[in-house]
Amino acid sequence: MDQGGTVTYVIGDVHGEAVRLARLHQLIFSHHSQGFEGRPIEIVHLGDYVDRGPDSAGVIEQVMELEQRRDVSVISLAGNHEEMLLKAVCSGSAAIYQHWLENGGQETLSSYQRHGEPSVPDRHLTWLKALPRIHVDEATRHVFVHAGIHPAEFPDENDSTYLWTRSSRFFDVEEWRGTAVEGWTVIHGHTPTRDGFPEDEAAEGLGRRINIDTGAVYGGRLTCAVLAPGRKVRFLFS
Repeated sequence: MDQGGTVTYVIGDVHGEAVRLARLHQLIFSHHSQGFEGRPIEIVHLGDYVDRGPDSAGVIEQVMELEQRRDVSVISLAGNHEEMLLKAVCSGSAAIYQHWLENGGQETLSSYQRHGEPSVPDRHLTWLKALPRIHVDEATRHVFVHAGIHPAEFPDENDSTYLWTRSSRFFDVEEWRGTAVEGWTVIHGHTPTRDGFPEDEAAEGLGRRINIDTGAVYGGRLTCAVLAPGRKVRFLFS
């Protein structure tokens, strides 16, 4: 049953795949106009815009431009690779900078150089620093986060959990029993699924965990989860 209301499109780890992100954005707007015309539209990016892939600079520019549109609400979250980039560029530590380069940062730096920038420009750094770590929708009981949450501590866990966790306590929704997140849905990325398809784990009454990191930068697909009130979760791919 279609209950009306905002339709939310959630995009997983991009990692510099600018062409595929542009294609997915186009697919989202086409899907929305065909199936939900007149309904409010919201796009949530789960972070990891940068590193490893061919055009991190182009990805950030795309997302920043999308945020300026008036016909869509855009929420862009931070991932662990944004944190790595900021520490590398802003810390002044040669060791931290080298660690970033060895973990996908070299591809990011090269993408900026191809765009005529010697390094990450200040306007992109300002945008990256302002990215929130988590978005909670109380009305729909949805949590949007890059890596995950700590069920026993939510919503008061350390911010690093949102960027880095791969805890079994989070991954098994049976472990959510008796916690503040019981009965909620957490949509996340960070940990590439093994088969290249979204992972949708649910336990009756306990909650739901949807992983949409389908390894786009490793040859998989870039995935978007479609959350429409009163409808089953659907997925779009690029």
